[in-house]
This record gives sequence, C-alpha cells and structure tokens, in this order.
Amino acid sequence: MIIGRITAKAQTTIPKAVRTALGLSAGDEIAYEIEGDRVIMRRARVADDPFLNDFSAFSEWSSEADCKAFDNF
Repeated sequence: MIIGRITAKAQTTIPKAVRTALGLSAGDEIAYEIEGDRVIMRRARVADDPFLNDFSAFSEWSSEADCKAFDNF
C-alpha cells in the first residue's frame, strides 16, 4: 500500500511509484472514479494518446474480435 498526505489546501503529491505505473508526467491529466468508499485514479483518456486510442487503426489489430476486446476500456 502506498500512503500519501493531504495538505491544508487539499493538495497531494502523486507518489513516484504511482506516476511510473500510470506513465504520468508533468501536465498529464488524471481521472477519478468513486466507487463506494474507494477512489480509482487513472490516466485520463486523451484523444491523441496513442496508448489509449482505439487499436483498430493498426491493420494487424483490425479484426472485429480485436476491436470488441477494447470496448470495455
């Protein structure tokens, strides 16, 4: 478990291990999802991010089965 701290201004630093795991760097956007008493933080989906876009643009992944595999992301 990674523990952080919130400042008096409700700010926190994202720990290096989390930044590395999500591939985050300065200026990147993050998204939060609240599920009961848990919060999921993930890298925000940005339209021009090749790592998060629809992989059907790659001819080797253009079959219908491949495209449907990414519908849940």
